[in-house]
Amino acid sequence: MRLPIVVLIVVITYCSILVAPAWSQSSSAEAQQGTYSGAGMGAASAVATILYFPFKAAFAIGGGIVGGLAYVFSGFSEPTAKSIWVPSILGDYAIIPEHLTGDRPIRFLGVAAENEGTAVMPAPTN
Repeated sequence: MRLPIVVLIVVITYCSILVAPAWSQSSSAEAQQGTYSGAGMGAASAVATILYFPFKAAFAIGGGIVGGLAYVFSGFSEPTAKSIWVPSILGDYAIIPEHLTGDRPIRFLGVAAENEGTAVMPAPTN
């Protein structure tokens, strides 16, 4: 009968020792959340999202329809449809404070996962 109580006390003590150091390791964006500037950035990102989202959603819906038509008219070629679906459907649908501070770019057009992080470098000239 005492063993479950002892185990519970040990688990609670162990968790309370580890949680405090985990909370202290926050990024600069997380540190701003409790400040007035963090609240202002949150409000600004909400307003920006309200203005941005309808355009992105309309673009994604249109791309989904056009990609579906391209899939049918290309003889059910999936790469053809994906060349339309990926840029139109993927991407950012909400503006977050990191977008407004410039820490993260806004991606209206989506990028396929295998293409992300790769850039075409120009050939060196002699």
